[in-house]
Amino acid sequence: MLPFPQKIAFLLFAVVTLALGFHGFYRLYLRIRRGTPDPERRFNKLPRRLLYALTTTLTQQRTFKKRPTIGLFHSFIFYGFIFYGLVNLVDAAEGYLPFLTINGLSSNRIGALYAIIIVVAAYSFLADLLSFLVLLGVVALVIRRFALPSRTDFRFNPRTLLHKDVQQSKITRDSLIVSAFILFHVSSRAIGAGAKIAAEGPDPLQPFATLLSHLFTPANAEAFRIFGYWGALGSVLAFLAYFPYTKHIHIFMAPAKYLVAREPSSGVLPLAALNLDTEDESEPDTKAEPNPKTIGAVKLEDLAWPRLLDAYACIQCNRCQDVCPATATGKSLSPAALEINKRMELNDLAAERSPFSFTPAPFEKNAPSPRPLLQFALSPEAAWACTTCGACMEVCPTQNEQMLDIIDIRRNQVMIEGEFPSQLQSAFRSMERAQNPWGINHEQRLAWADGLNVKTTDENPNPDVLYWVGCAASYDPQAQKTARAFVELLNHAEVNFAVLGKKECCTGDSARRAGNEYLYRQLADKNVSTLNTVQPKLIVASCPHCMNSIGHEYKQIGGDYKVMHHTEYLETLVATKKLTATPSDATITYHDPCYLGRHNGVYEAPRNLLNILSNSTPELPRNRENSFCCGAGGVQFWKEEEEGNERISDNRFREAQQTLAPATGEKVLAVGCPFCKSMLGSTPNKADSEDIAIKDVAELLLEGVRRSKGLTTAVTPPRSEATPQPTLEPAIITPIAAQPPSVEPHTPEAPPVATPSPERKKWQPKSAAPTQPAENPPIAAPVTEQAPSTAAVQTQPTLERKKWQPKTTTAPLPEPASDQTPTPAIAPIQESTAAAPASESASIQDVQPPPPERKKWQPKSAAPIAVPESAPTPIAESETPAPLADDAAPARKKWIPKRPT
Repeated sequence: MLPFPQKIAFLLFAVVTLALGFHGFYRLYLRIRRGTPDPERRFNKLPRRLLYALTTTLTQQRTFKKRPTIGLFHSFIFYGFIFYGLVNLVDAAEGYLPFLTINGLSSNRIGALYAIIIVVAAYSFLADLLSFLVLLGVVALVIRRFALPSRTDFRFNPRTLLHKDVQQSKITRDSLIVSAFILFHVSSRAIGAGAKIAAEGPDPLQPFATLLSHLFTPANAEAFRIFGYWGALGSVLAFLAYFPYTKHIHIFMAPAKYLVAREPSSGVLPLAALNLDTEDESEPDTKAEPNPKTIGAVKLEDLAWPRLLDAYACIQCNRCQDVCPATATGKSLSPAALEINKRMELNDLAAERSPFSFTPAPFEKNAPSPRPLLQFALSPEAAWACTTCGACMEVCPTQNEQMLDIIDIRRNQVMIEGEFPSQLQSAFRSMERAQNPWGINHEQRLAWADGLNVKTTDENPNPDVLYWVGCAASYDPQAQKTARAFVELLNHAEVNFAVLGKKECCTGDSARRAGNEYLYRQLADKNVSTLNTVQPKLIVASCPHCMNSIGHEYKQIGGDYKVMHHTEYLETLVATKKLTATPSDATITYHDPCYLGRHNGVYEAPRNLLNILSNSTPELPRNRENSFCCGAGGVQFWKEEEEGNERISDNRFREAQQTLAPATGEKVLAVGCPFCKSMLGSTPNKADSEDIAIKDVAELLLEGVRRSKGLTTAVTPPRSEATPQPTLEPAIITPIAAQPPSVEPHTPEAPPVATPSPERKKWQPKSAAPTQPAENPPIAAPVTEQAPSTAAVQTQPTLERKKWQPKTTTAPLPEPASDQTPTPAIAPIQESTAAAPASESASIQDVQPPPPERKKWQPKSAAPIAVPESAPTPIAESETPAPLADDAAPARKKWIPKRPT
């Protein structure tokens, strides 16, 4: 027990510090509630949520994930902290009341107090053991953070925007303060326990305290016991005032985040409140009340309140940064920096009032925050570097929602500010006018099925399977191979299926990930109306993005359908013996698409199919939920990558190279997504590994089925003249009726190898001769690098991505010579080739122009070029495109980074 004067002093000290601490927590609540109401339910099914929060917190299962060794040391601190809540209460009561101890129990009372002895013994042992484990855990983590090579886990890319407090090493200072507090608190308690044993005698149930008791003598034991009391409990009480501002607050905020965790998967974005009828939405509200007209997020208070909670739940472990494709390739985006910057800004807003003041800060009283998110949380460039792969959300120990912050920022930038990468302008217009981001005439939606017996729902109104083809398989020659292979497999299995044909339009996935929620709703509402009319029994999609949108996001707007990926459906056909395949000697490794695996949990179906197609199926090091993105998601497919050290697709393909390197014979990188196939097939590293084929699982299965039937294994491509190509401006398409009569090309009788598979142009530095063909985006196919001839024109081209280079140019590029490939600075222009001989002019005119070139983002140094509403006549490949008219459709404002002030 404490002496009486110290009892009074400690009581007064406890009252003051507890009042400051509770007020600090109340102000923390005021800051979190400044967020907007969340459109998703966060408190439904409360008993289940409570159980989930309790089990996830106590088991520490998400902390052990990815870093089991570090998680073990962290668990020492966590469980010690939890148990120390009881220890501190008991210790505080011992200062005022006499408590029984093992040494204080006489032998004649053991029988009557047997149960109490067991409880006291267990308490003493756990308190002593956890005191040692907490000290061990803190020391281990401090060494790791400041002394071991793993300290680099807490660093950021040089391009990453960091809050001024982060730049001033406040994270390091905070870590040292928290570590010092834990060490002092637990050490003081251990010293007090050791001094008590020195005075009362050894206790076999407290080995750590008994070891420390040898440092004291009966003469000084009482003084050290009182020191231990004040040191342990006084430090906790004093720390309460600082507690809401430190990273250690996550011990309370993480369980709170588990309680309000999102129910939808990471592939489902929250609906945005669209108030597009007002006229003054472009002007942000600067009044004290939140602006109901704001779409997306401009400032902290525009984010949903659970994502302000994220800032305080963040452990600052940087695991999200470790798995982020943008961070891994040297770009400016860091999901960890985003959350840390948010916390630092919230703490700075709270610091406008002293922690010892009982008056809330202006922000806590509904005053607007002074700075937009793009000035302190992340840069505009970082906001457009996200691939929406969901890896950050999947790996986060506290289930933070970093990706959703970025989507909200994009929504505001696109729909309110009109600030976005200029390449997206073509994709948006194409989706608005042609109902697909390629911008190819909607009338050619079914051209991919040329030569196949594919019926539409008008011809077969009651199919067992509705095959959702998607824009990629409708217009991309490489994805068409997948669609044709899947259809052939359905025919082999005698499945009653149909397609929507021209009734199908883009699902709006790219528009939504780009932040254009309004365009997404236009497209999605049309599809929902169509599907509700057709009432399909089962929808099968070969594109995971389409599968995700139709199967999950359309439920938000009244479309509830049974949807599965084509690999899942093919697995059922194989399992029911409707398809039988013969394996090959090829070595096959599989790349998990983000929207199939991580967002929708489909991992086994494609692997089960590949296991029957080959006896050698090594896994990539990063697989399943740990898979690395191909770089196409989050609308990256329609724009150039942000500045960094390498392409995301290069990083992933290099992993496939290393995995397949030991193999001999045929090497195959299998995919289950058309965008993954295009990105990995066009990445610069692919040019060094021509022996690696990239095929969809459906293509490989068709080859196996054909082998089993003794047929050729080549997938029949569509006729070249039936494969549509985009025109000069993707959004403007010449109707088929307006085109000259086509000339039936001569098809030589030769084995399949005579017509080479579409191949991407090999990447070369920009120092190459200007006579090289222009670099094209992955959205369409470049012509082959041959002299123009009838055979060359008939060969189906493929996709190619333009080489990334640092953004060093701020002015438009000079006008190219007539015999060179034009490379404009603003509008994507088609690739020029050498003039064809006069005798072949008729054939060349029948061929649609090659795809548009992906425009590289540049600062606002040139006025945007408008696009005329009327469709231009396709120009010959040797001509230079004419400038567009001045009275064109209004162009969106071009995006440029806003440098932080």
